Order: sequence, then structure tokens, then C-alpha cells
Amino acid sequence: MTVNTPQPQLAVAPSGALYLHSASVETEKARSDKSRRSNADSALWDILIDQAISPAKAQSCSEDLLFWGNVATLVITKVRELPDPDAELASVFEGAILSESEEQGFVERLPIMHGVEYCSLETVRKVWLGVRTRLSEQIISSKQSVQEFLQSRNELWKIVGRVFFHLAENRSDLNHPFAFMATYTARITAYGKIQHVPLGRAVEESGKQRNKSALLAILLPVHKAAAQSQFISRLVDSGQIYHPQPWTQEQAFEFLQEIELFESFGIGIRVPNWWSSNRLRHPTLRITVGEEKTSTVGLDALLDFSVECVVDGKKISEQELNQLLAAGTGLVRFKGEWIEVDRDKLLQVAQQLKALRKTKEVSLVEGLRLLANTSINSRDGALSSTLSDTTESAVAWREIRGGAWLRETLQALRNPESCPTAGIAGLHATLRPYQEAGVRWLWYLYSLGLGGCLADDMGLGKTLQIIAFLLLLKTKGELSQPALLVVPASLIGNWKAECARFAPSIKVLIAHSSETSATQVATEAQSGFAKWDVVLTTYSGLLTQKWANEVQWRIVVIDEAQAIKNSGTKQSRAVRATKGAVRFALTGTPVENSLGDLWSLFDFINPGLLGTTNQFSQFVKADKKRAVNQYGRLRSLIQPYLLRRLKTDKRIISDLPDKTEVKVYCGLSAKQIALYQQSVQELSQAIKEYKAGIQRKGIVLSYLMRFKQICNHPAQWLGHGGYEADGSGKVERLLEICDEIFARQDKVLVFSQFREVLDPLAEILQERVSKGGAALPSFVLHGDTAIKDRQKLVTAFQNTPGAAVFLLSLKAGGTGLNLTAASHVIHFDRWWNPAVENQATDRAFRIGQKRNVLVHKFICSGTVEERIDDLLSEKQQLASQVLSEKAERLITEMNDDELLKFVSLDLSKVSIT
Repeated sequence: MTVNTPQPQLAVAPSGALYLHSASVETEKARSDKSRRSNADSALWDILIDQAISPAKAQSCSEDLLFWGNVATLVITKVRELPDPDAELASVFEGAILSESEEQGFVERLPIMHGVEYCSLETVRKVWLGVRTRLSEQIISSKQSVQEFLQSRNELWKIVGRVFFHLAENRSDLNHPFAFMATYTARITAYGKIQHVPLGRAVEESGKQRNKSALLAILLPVHKAAAQSQFISRLVDSGQIYHPQPWTQEQAFEFLQEIELFESFGIGIRVPNWWSSNRLRHPTLRITVGEEKTSTVGLDALLDFSVECVVDGKKISEQELNQLLAAGTGLVRFKGEWIEVDRDKLLQVAQQLKALRKTKEVSLVEGLRLLANTSINSRDGALSSTLSDTTESAVAWREIRGGAWLRETLQALRNPESCPTAGIAGLHATLRPYQEAGVRWLWYLYSLGLGGCLADDMGLGKTLQIIAFLLLLKTKGELSQPALLVVPASLIGNWKAECARFAPSIKVLIAHSSETSATQVATEAQSGFAKWDVVLTTYSGLLTQKWANEVQWRIVVIDEAQAIKNSGTKQSRAVRATKGAVRFALTGTPVENSLGDLWSLFDFINPGLLGTTNQFSQFVKADKKRAVNQYGRLRSLIQPYLLRRLKTDKRIISDLPDKTEVKVYCGLSAKQIALYQQSVQELSQAIKEYKAGIQRKGIVLSYLMRFKQICNHPAQWLGHGGYEADGSGKVERLLEICDEIFARQDKVLVFSQFREVLDPLAEILQERVSKGGAALPSFVLHGDTAIKDRQKLVTAFQNTPGAAVFLLSLKAGGTGLNLTAASHVIHFDRWWNPAVENQATDRAFRIGQKRNVLVHKFICSGTVEERIDDLLSEKQQLASQVLSEKAERLITEMNDDELLKFVSLDLSKVSIT
């Protein structure tokens, strides 16, 4: 049951005061009480202001409320027309004055209401002043501008006070099939509608009232548009802008081309519905790829290809196309609707249609490129030359779409949860939902003969997903040919343990001297490793083991795939030379430095998809220059084959603790300052001899390394081995932080890019703890640590009770290791790449971590380390757009002044320890 709220009734007292009729029981004596009268008046003014700002439905409003609400409406209208209404509002409002004719007009139009006989000019004046004062109080209290206040109460006020251009069809005049009119939105009526008045009338009324502010508000956007548009300029100069105009289709077409310009100056636009998304319908070349399921798999699988010309999605005949060509350029009436015809572009469409009708099939890789509108050359010469123009204007006249099968396939790859299910028997683990989706995605790609990159954030279990996938292959009889697994040497022990733990039924041969002799591996290779499901080797092993490139593998999987980011290295070429029916890459950092990393990765998993390096480079440059949606085409092209989930996404994993990163600014000892300043002077002298070239670059890099070594400890640069704790601001800060960590019996990882500082730091920490009568379990891992010992160190650190420290070189210990016993990570010195630092951090911040992880990044204030940190902060954004590209300017390419400023010591920021 709906309850109708009674509308307030207004009345005029014998004194001539307007009041709420519900208060009529009050005596004149009661109404003379100042406090009561003030409250009653405020309530009345609020009602009138509400009616003016947000008019109620006409049928539910009393006639007297509509009438007196018009007074409040006129107050608002005059206030909005005042110059600078947002400053000194209380005094500015006094400029909103009711003219004598307006006062008299209100008296003459009084509605029939209680006490109307007592109403006079004085009543109207009191209402005007009361509403004006109350509105001023409301706006000042809201701390908003007049316009913000009105819009917060009713969004229609965004439209009030704007000029509008209207274009409508005029079906009664064949020679002038359109009509144009310019209007001004003067107010919101009492019935809640926007009142449009012809622009000419609005200008005339403002002129009569000598209201310069209102006149300026009306004409300014029109004159701004006229300064940029010859079309509007002609209308203004001739005065036609102020009157309704019949228009030809040529005039309407010229107007429609400039709508975005008019809107940029705040002019509202009203046009027929067939003008949508700021464009006209026009003939389009429509290409459909992959309607039917392909009979083969892989990027070379052939897809059906069809081409036609359509208007608004409906196919048109060749005869109709020729009719449109004959119509010329502009608006053309076609099948009862207006469409755009650009004869030059339509002629190009007709030529493309003729050329492409000969094409009946394209490869999957070519179809995928077409869908992304890429400029990467196709192997089909006719296809490539016909569609080589990928500018936005050319693409607007073509529609390339995936057919039913291809759309369904790409949808599944982009949404792995929807991939066909794949039950896994014999897995000794329970997969999380996102991990199960990852296995489904791998299986679906494999079934299509396509490679992919599992790029989940570090610590989300890429290893487990691949092991589950390998087990799935085995249970389905797909490992009659073995899989090749390529990993960094430091991860052999980890993969061996994980395979044995999660899938003991998989037979894994570790083709590395730490586990298997070269003779035994060679013997197994002769039979194509027939007895094994998986052969595990290292990147360096591929360079020496010929069998790796001779065996036909069922799949090739590479872990920490950033190892092949430099496509020209021997290691990268060796990986790409492996013969795998399907290839997969695992990495938490698909882009470390530039989009060239991405090309190298895809040239391994799906060779040819991104073209050659030169083609890819040109494509990326063109994509970067796009005004909107930079790298959108690249994202579209690679997205189905790159699955990336982040730990910070609570939809993926909700039970992982938080990670907090803090920058720890360290001072310098007097010796560090002296050595640093001396090195800056020496660099200044050294680069004078070499202005460019490889020698200058080598000098710069060597000095950058020296500066970082001095910031760590003078002994590291001097090489004398005297690592005193008080000789380095960083070491002193390390001890202070570790004191707190060990007092809480927590564990910490300390990373450095320099292996030579690890043992001295371990000794200093051990000595610090031993002064308190305790022993500190400390572990050190770097590139010279034997492969067989690495997993033992990890296990010992993980299982040691209480406080412990693990010092690791960034390169050897930054990937693959599971060190979740640590809740603190310290980066003693900064690497050039934030992605590498994040990988190291994620030895602790990964699945299995039960506590929040605190990351300490050491920076020596005022030194090159602080400037490097600024570069790293910018580089963190790389991979966020598309993995985007924001190439940093190499330090070695700075000129002398820039370089010396970059490395110089800022003593104002240095604290001396």
C-alpha cells in the first residue's frame, strides 16, 4: 500500500507574511515570537529552495508551491548569472535583485490560496530576500561553489546555462532533409524539465536586461567554437546561428564532422539516434576468421577465411556497393537510413574485397594477427599487402572478427576457469582454485598445439601447476615421448624434491653431473630417453649436451624464463633450438627491462607470432604512438598465451599475509665520504679523454660499481679485508635492524649483488650476537655454493628454531628457493632491475608464509644509490600497461654534466656516522 505524503500548503497572514498553512493554528501573537518566526521562516525557505533545485512531479505539487517555488528558481537563475559567484558569497548574493516589473509580474499571477487578499509587493519582496539569504547560508555551509551545490542536489543543473546545437531530420523537405537550431538552457521548470529557449531569444532578453554576465555566459562557448570552426563561424557572421535553419545533407554532414570540437567547448549536442558513438554508420569490409573448427593444431593450423561488405552488420550486394560509390562523398540515404560515404575509403574497401576473395584459408598465427589489427607482416603476401595500412582511419572502415570456433577458443584461453576440465589422478596435493584453472589452461593450450607462458606472481605455485600438468599428460598417455624441463642450476634440488613429493609416479632423469654421470645420460639419450617421463637439465647444460637438440620432445618447459630475455645470446638460441611439439615458459617477470624481453619469450613459446625482431620493433613503436589504448593491440595479441595472476589480488589468494616495503636511508662514515668524493673527481678526469664509444661506457660502468662498493663498505672497494662494523653506515644500520629482528627470534634474508661481502657480513653479525652470549645460526649461498649443498642449506634454515640469518647473492639466491621461515628481507645494495629484487623478496613472500613480510631496502642518502632508486621507481611501471614499455635512459649515455650530477655526493643529505 502506497502512502502519499501530503504536500505543504502555503498561506498569507493578515500581516502580509507568507507562512506554512500547517502552522495557521498559531495566533498572530505566537507568530510574533522571534525565535518561532525565525524557525518557521527557515523551514519555509528550505521548502521553496528544494522545490526550485529539485522540482517535484507536477501532479503531486500544489499550485501555490509551484508558484512560490518560481521565486526561488529566479533567485538561483540570477545568482548563477552573477560574475564570480564563488567568492564572498554572502555579499555577492546581494547583487541578485528583483526588478520592479518582475515583482509586479509575480503579484499579477498570484494563485488562489488561503489569505491571497493580504498579498502585496511587500510579500514578494520578503519571500525574495528570505530565499536569497537562506540559499546563501546553505551554500556557504556546504563549502561548495554555487554550481557544485546545485549539481549535488540535482544533476540536471549540469545542463542549465549551456548552449545546445540541435540537428533533426526534416522529412517534409526533400531538398532540405535536415533542420538545425541553437538553444540555451535557461532553467529547470517547476515541473522538473529543462527549459530550452532559442539562442536568439536568450541573447535578446539578456540584452534588454543589460545583464552582461549572462550575455557573456551565453555567447562565449559559441565564439570559441567559431574561432576553430569555419562552419560555425559562417553561421555566427551571418546571424543564422540565432534562428532555426533548414539544412541540406551537405550542411548536416559538415556539422556532424565537428561535433567533438563543439563538445570540447561545453556545447551540448542533440542529434538523431542513427548518429552513435560520435560516428555515422558506413560501409565496412568485414573479415571473418575461424568459423569452423580447425582440423589440425598449432600456429600453422589453417582457419577458414571469408570476406564481405556490410552496412550496420548487414551484407550488401556488389550492385549496392557500386551505387554507393556513385553517390559521392557525404550523407547518403540508404535503405531508409542515413549513412556516411567516403568515396576514397569506400573505393579502397571495394579493392580489398576483390583482392581478398581469393583467400579461402589463413594460418592460425595470421588469423590472430588480423584480430589484433597488427602491422606484423603475414606470410600470405596478398593478405599482408592488402591490409598493411593499420592506421586508425583505415581500421575504422574494416571489421575483423573471429568466427564461432575461434571466438570460443580465445574466450577459454583468456578465462582459464572456463577451459575444459582435466581430472588429475595421483597428485599428492590439493590444488587451489586458481592453480586448477592454470592446469586447465596449460592442457587446453597443449590440446591446441600452442605454447604459453605461465607468468603467475612469484610464490603462487608455478612449479606445482607444471608438475600437475606433467602428471595429467602421463595419465592420458601423452608422454610416450619425454618432456624436457630446463631450469637454473640452483633449482635442480628444488624440482627434484617437488616432483618426488607431489607426483612420485613421474619418472624424472636429472641430466646434470651433480646427479647423473655424463656417460649414463649419453646412454639414455641413444634411446631417446624412452624409460623416462621427464628429463631435467640446466640452461648451461643445453650448450654442451648435443642430445638436447636432437631428441623430439613431447613438450619443452623452461623455468625462470627470463634467462632467455636476451635473444642473441648462445643460451637463448640453444633453448629456441630444442624440438618440442609444444613449449611452455615459467616466469614471474615476463618483462624485466623492455618489450624486447617479451619478443624473446614468445619467439620460444610461439615462434613467429610476433614476427621478426624488426617487425616487432616497428609494431611496438606504432602502438606506443596511439592516442588512446597504448599497447592495446599487443595485449590483444599475446593475452591468450600469457596467464598472469598476482599475490596481491585477494580474489586469487586471500590467506597470504601482507608485504610492506620500506626504504632505509643510511649515512656514510668519514672514510666512505672521502673515498666517494675522490672517486667522483677521478671519474671527471677519466671521461674527459673519452666523449663516446665503448671505452667511455666501460669507464662509467666501472665507476658506478666502485660507488656502490664504497657505499657498502670501504673495505670492499679497497680489497684489504678489514671489514670493521663502524667503517660503514650501512653495516651499522644492518646491525641495528638485526638486533630488533633477533630479539624477536625472527629470521631474516640478506641479499647483496656482491658475493664478496656475504661472509664478512655473516662474521660481523655473528660477532654482534655472540657478545650477548648466544650463537647465531647463519647460512651463506652464492654462485660457488655446490648445487648438492643448496637444498641442504635451505632445509637447515627453514627448520632452525629461533633467530637465523641467510645471506644470499642476488643472482644465485634470488630465484626458485622457498624460504618462508623468514619474515624479514634486507636488500643490502640495490640491483638495477626492480623485477629482480622482487623475485628475491618473494623467496619469503610466497605460499606457505604465515606472517607479514617486511622488506628493508638500503640506500645511502645523497649518493648514486638514491638516484638509482629514483630510476627503479619509474621502472616499476614497466609491465603495468601491457606489460608496457617505458625505456629508461641509460646512465652510460648521459653527457658529462648529467653523469657527474648523477653520481656526485649531495652533502646536504649525507649523515656522517
